[in-house]
Amino acid sequence: MLPIHVTVWDDGDASADQVILVHGTLSWGSQSFAQQRPLAEHRPLLVVDRRGFGNSPDTAMSDYDVDAADIIALMDRPSHLVGHSYGGVVALLAAARCPDKVASLALIEPAALAVASSVPVVATALEGNRRYMGAASQSMSAEDYLQVVYGDQPTPDPYEFTLRAAQTALHERPCWEADVPLDPIRSGAYPKLVLAGTWETAPPDYRAATGEALIATSKFVATQTGAQFTQIPGADHSPHQQRPDQVNPLLLTLWTQLPNDPDAQ
Repeated sequence: MLPIHVTVWDDGDASADQVILVHGTLSWGSQSFAQQRPLAEHRPLLVVDRRGFGNSPDTAMSDYDVDAADIIALMDRPSHLVGHSYGGVVALLAAARCPDKVASLALIEPAALAVASSVPVVATALEGNRRYMGAASQSMSAEDYLQVVYGDQPTPDPYEFTLRAAQTALHERPCWEADVPLDPIRSGAYPKLVLAGTWETAPPDYRAATGEALIATSKFVATQTGAQFTQIPGADHSPHQQRPDQVNPLLLTLWTQLPNDPDAQ
């Protein structure tokens, strides 16, 4: 029995290679990837709730290593991995540890800052994250954290899922500190794609504090793994939610590419 909850969206050929969707922090599977629901006509979509999120059981500490093991347990046949933010780190780790089961890898602004710490803007963001989250995890309630993140904007429904996600996020192992091995990803013959927003529509302080580092990290990961890198106009950290009209066709194209296809580079 799996230790996590998985929603299966399957409106087409159930024998086709499956897609495993791994969400980031402050979300859960069906909320994060709601805009990818139509893609179930082409591939079975396994929509994961990581431990402590959505309908999955509670956990004392959300941990990318544990999450990666949970994803690998789902990879009983060739699987297309799609990971957003924290989930991008999880997908990278799963791909590195189980390369023979990876059909393709798509990363949406993977928050793997530590691997790109040689880039000055990323190193600055890492130090800021360490200061802020160290203090926040000690003093901030889940309600306070949601107020910081959303302000006067509405939170995703249902509220109890969002509140639980905030509580888990305050006590998770920081994915931006993960030591992710990129060489095994580069060696994989499967097609790879890294997506990032252009962030021009985001508030300037948000882009400066977060966006520039995530863009730089995404570019670095793409370069180091031989992935195609694409920026999505009109989006910031969640282009799959903000611009599914652009992201969904890119995912469909990726899933039909063959190993070592030159168009994947």
